[in-house]
Amino acid sequence: MNEELTGDAAAAAARHARYGKLPERIRFEEMTEGVEAGPSDGTRASYDPAGTWKYYSCLALDLGL
Repeated sequence: MNEELTGDAAAAAARHARYGKLPERIRFEEMTEGVEAGPSDGTRASYDPAGTWKYYSCLALDLGL
């Protein structure tokens, strides 16, 4: 019963001995999660043109030119 492995079979046996088997597949439904969005007060999504100067960066203004 002790057969000698040749070529591809020997490589496959060595690979299996070294790495074992692959993990089980994960279904797509198990990878995703549905979450309800929380209440929004509108501050994150709103755009205020008068308040954008706080975040504007200009090298000429920083250097006082």
